[in-house]
Amino acid sequence: MIQEFLPLNQPMKEQIIRSLRDITEEAEAIRQSLMMDECCILSRLETLQKHILDVQTAAASFYLHSYLAEYTPHYDDLSLAAKHLAERRHGALIVIERKDSLDHLLHHGVPIGAKVSHTLLEAIFYPGNPLHDGGALIRYDEIVSAGNILPLAEHVTPKRKLGTRHRAAIGLTERSDALVIVVSEETGAISFAINGRLYVLRR
Repeated sequence: MIQEFLPLNQPMKEQIIRSLRDITEEAEAIRQSLMMDECCILSRLETLQKHILDVQTAAASFYLHSYLAEYTPHYDDLSLAAKHLAERRHGALIVIERKDSLDHLLHHGVPIGAKVSHTLLEAIFYPGNPLHDGGALIRYDEIVSAGNILPLAEHVTPKRKLGTRHRAAIGLTERSDALVIVVSEETGAISFAINGRLYVLRR
């Protein structure tokens, strides 16, 4: 599958440049600390890691919005649903159909046929709901179905421990141009998958 190219807008470029400057300065400060006979760089490494995560999260959020803009007007609902589900540690798998039809890739879903809203998505993924373990399919402004079974990823690095939801998100995006938002019930982390790759939005 061809990787999409989306140019960064100017404010995002400036934000990333600032963050990269902070990373460079912190890395140099760590290097200088190592020149001293007695020093502990653990706290500085934590600061460096935070700067890197900040720029990664900002860029991931920008690209998620860009990837979805043409295919659904409900980015805010999707973001709010993911945020609320993550705060409650309710696992979720939200599939957004783009150009490729997903009818032949999803199985055993229950028809919903309702307009996208964060409250409905949160209800679908509420623990105990019979549909909460599968994926919800969104086609433009409609939640088409829920409880869908997705194909699992075929090529996952053995060193990388991924749950079933994450493997399903990667698996579907290996076979289509769909975008899948994943909320981990174990950690509350939010990720999205596209083109067979997983990107972290919030840890």
